[in-house]
Amino acid sequence: MGQFISFLNNIVWSKPLVYLCLIAGVLFSVIMKFPQIRLFKDMTKLLFSGKSSESGVSSFQSFTMALGGRVGTGNIAGVATAIGIGGPGAIFWMWAIAFLGAGSAYIEAALAQVYKEKMDGEYRGGPSYYIEKGLGQKWYGTLFAISAIIAMGFFMPGVQANSIATGMKNAFSIDPKITGIVLSLLLGLIIFGGVKRIGKVAEIVVPFMAIAYILTSVIVIGVNINKVPEIIKLIFSSAFNMHAVFGAVGGQVIMMGVKRGIYSNEAGQGTGPMAAAAAEVSHPAKQGLVQAFSVYIDTLFVCTATAFMILITGAYNVKDAAGNFIVQNLPNVSEAGVAYTQSAVDTLIPGIGRSFVAIALLFFAFTTLLAYYYYAESNVAYLARKIKNHRFLFTLTRLVLLAMTFVGSVNTAGQAWALGDIGVGLMAWLNIIAIILLAKPGILTLKDYEKQKALGLDPVFDPKKLGIKNADIWSEKSKENAI
Repeated sequence: MGQFISFLNNIVWSKPLVYLCLIAGVLFSVIMKFPQIRLFKDMTKLLFSGKSSESGVSSFQSFTMALGGRVGTGNIAGVATAIGIGGPGAIFWMWAIAFLGAGSAYIEAALAQVYKEKMDGEYRGGPSYYIEKGLGQKWYGTLFAISAIIAMGFFMPGVQANSIATGMKNAFSIDPKITGIVLSLLLGLIIFGGVKRIGKVAEIVVPFMAIAYILTSVIVIGVNINKVPEIIKLIFSSAFNMHAVFGAVGGQVIMMGVKRGIYSNEAGQGTGPMAAAAAEVSHPAKQGLVQAFSVYIDTLFVCTATAFMILITGAYNVKDAAGNFIVQNLPNVSEAGVAYTQSAVDTLIPGIGRSFVAIALLFFAFTTLLAYYYYAESNVAYLARKIKNHRFLFTLTRLVLLAMTFVGSVNTAGQAWALGDIGVGLMAWLNIIAIILLAKPGILTLKDYEKQKALGLDPVFDPKKLGIKNADIWSEKSKENAI
């Protein structure tokens, strides 16, 4: 079974997908003249503007829901795994895909807003919706929805749950089965409350956990501040195979950097736009810019904090393509993952690192599990639009995700990550091709936003003026505003 999972993983995560992710990021960034730099001020301002409504959450709640999905195991265990397999240079490629991915994140989030629908009194949207309405390909939208349900409901929860269980076992010697049961119960209490409850929990927990974690990393880095120039040099030299030791990892450095970068920041993966569609805003570009900002928070802040802690304290091992150690600073750690980060924090206060990282991971991964449920539910809603009394399918989705959370807690880390990678890869293939084909309406939203801003207006979206069809929610709003 393990060999089959590895075989699938290698097919999905072949070089063409890595190149496609990079090309899409470059394409959107260049065409839109790098809004991730030009409109940085707008990103931060829009983050706290807008209010929730009966149908949608606020921009900030949508941001924290998406960030809850982005800031998770990938920021702690994923960064460690990238270093363990690709060497320190993998961090440069995580930065690169985050910077370029902000362009992709804008496009997919704006498209999700343009083509969103109202179902059961709540906004729903995402790749399945904009593929069907924008491209006119229902089969393609259905294929993405099925892939997303499999990934978010079956594959991905295991990665988060496994990392929580591993952290708790390392820190407190808690049996993974106990962790799995408690985790499933807590998760159930929230997801059975619906999207509004998920949004409220994320609004409180996500900022708290991110700030606490970054502050801790700043202290660890501050204590070793004299090593920072050396670490930066190490990252850049390893990224381009110019380091004598890490040249042995070869092509793994780019592959792991991009793979773990996408897993962490989710830019282009198709999950962020599902949360973006839930927001109540006056123009799609507003939420597009907010979601682009969440990529920065995830990779350039949280992932970098983890990477610097690990590298600056030397708490890592690196294996070559054959599985042999080329660096073994942690002889008692056989598998790359959360133990690297725990060992790094332990250098600050011996004995505390394991506990702190386990608790941080609990919060990070728990909010990601909440986001995964919402993403799975959004795609179930897409498939069930024509079914009367379809809400029982949401209950079934919740039960499946809770079951897979428990299974992931007791599964092996290697299998959990491999299945998670397959899920991410399938969604990325389908979504990136779609947003490239839908580049025109996505880019039009930004041009329209900037044009209205230049006139001193608070941008309001009218799809008819831009020649965008099937944006039904916005067409109705335009008629109401005209009256």
